[in-house]
Amino acid sequence: MKTKILTLLLVGVVASSCVQIKNDMNKNFDHTFAHVVYFWFKDPDSAADRATFEASLTKFLENSQFAKTKFIGKPPKAIRDVVDDSFTYSLILTFESAEDQAAYQTEPPHLVFIEECQQMWEKVIVYDSQGITE
Repeated sequence: MKTKILTLLLVGVVASSCVQIKNDMNKNFDHTFAHVVYFWFKDPDSAADRATFEASLTKFLENSQFAKTKFIGKPPKAIRDVVDDSFTYSLILTFESAEDQAAYQTEPPHLVFIEECQQMWEKVIVYDSQGITE
């Protein structure tokens, strides 16, 4: 009986922690300016290119003084026709202002990332948007 109570208590603590983490992540998403980047690699199956890209991108994001939300993604296998899974990586960043996003473009960590990785991609598409509500 004590084991069941302890297990239920532990599950409750873990569940509430997960909810708090999710809520904290949502609080960090800045709705002012979003910058979404899709990368298509020349050789998307190259494990070496992927490792180099992920390490360089992670280093860049850890050192960016302007990016708020920092999300690196890979496409899941699309199960609906409207989902485009042709890209190799996606990047979602948010900024406090359009001015911060412009400054990020020339900050040294961003320029180093481009220098280290630009030879890997054959196509990059960027979508920028400003929030309609604050």
